[in-house]
Amino acid sequence: QVQLVESGGGLVQAGGSLRLSCAASGRIFSINDMGWYRQAPGKQRELVAIITLGGGTDYADAVKGRFTISRDNAKNTVYLQMNSLKPEDTGVYYCAADRGTISYAWGPSQIDFWGQGTQVTVSS
Repeated sequence: QVQLVESGGGLVQAGGSLRLSCAASGRIFSINDMGWYRQAPGKQRELVAIITLGGGTDYADAVKGRFTISRDNAKNTVYLQMNSLKPEDTGVYYCAADRGTISYAWGPSQIDFWGQGTQVTVSS
């Protein structure tokens, strides 16, 4: 099993920045892709950023140019730097890890391991 622990959420004004961290432990050698999902109240969980084991990245259109995902394999940690935050970015952000490929074409059921989530609230 793999355990994922997120940190870094909080309350920020629109236009501000936050950096989320996700520390992985356990059978980390089994992890390939990692990513960040978010879920707003009353909405489905959506994928916002992916990073491969080799460092390749992909972003949802809604966050492209504002969010940056990165990965430190030596520390078993993935980050999400969020800049120019908007009220619509509000939600619970979940770290995700998979033994294979994470794709925007597939739903959240594709994910092997989840973190507990961290709340991000952006005020207008």
